[in-house]
Amino acid sequence: MSPSFDPLQIGAIVYPEADQADLTGPFEVLANLPSSTFHLIWKDLTPVLDMKRLVLTPTATLEQAPSLDLLVVPGGRGQEALMDDETVLGFIRAHAERGKPVLSVCTGALVCGAAGLLRGRKATTHWASHHLLRYFGATPVNARVVVDGNLITAAGVTAGIDGALRAAALLRGDKVAQTIQLCLEYAPEPLFAAATPQTAPKEVVETARAIYRPIVESRLTTAKRFASRFGIDVE
Repeated sequence: MSPSFDPLQIGAIVYPEADQADLTGPFEVLANLPSSTFHLIWKDLTPVLDMKRLVLTPTATLEQAPSLDLLVVPGGRGQEALMDDETVLGFIRAHAERGKPVLSVCTGALVCGAAGLLRGRKATTHWASHHLLRYFGATPVNARVVVDGNLITAAGVTAGIDGALRAAALLRGDKVAQTIQLCLEYAPEPLFAAATPQTAPKEVVETARAIYRPIVESRLTTAKRFASRFGIDVE
């Protein structure tokens, strides 16, 4: 006989130019939690395009969203526009202040930083933006998933699956999380040892850094502005 669970309400912020994999990876895990409902939340119900132009359709507005048991904050190029969006930041902040868990994926951690969630916390994010965490008062940790209180931060893109499994275990226990992992056959065997700057060939790292340089420079400017706003001395 399967155990009975109280209903869970899970939501993710879906926004223009998010990285869909930051969202759909955790969605695949968390939508499989028993007795749960997953909401895609935005300002209105108009479909939005992710950063590669995949169509994502919100299912609830910020005003309509129920009280959530878990909030997922994905990253992507559109993350920069959210940094000064007080409507979205206020929604994230209000959820966190209820003591409920927040799962950030990739540069979604920077959005959480703008909402004030990283101050005094350990956190991680995508390797190209990892050095920016300290501008928001966080202690950067070089790990795929970092848990500090009700804040779960996952590193770049695919780490969102790992973070979601951690959240699943928190919400429903290890056996449920393990069952979901088995059903998804989540057992990565990458072809190359090129997943981090520490293991990738030097020329590959240089190429990747060049790809990210423009957006990282923009993020650095934004991060410095928030450090000044929060009174955080990074230098």
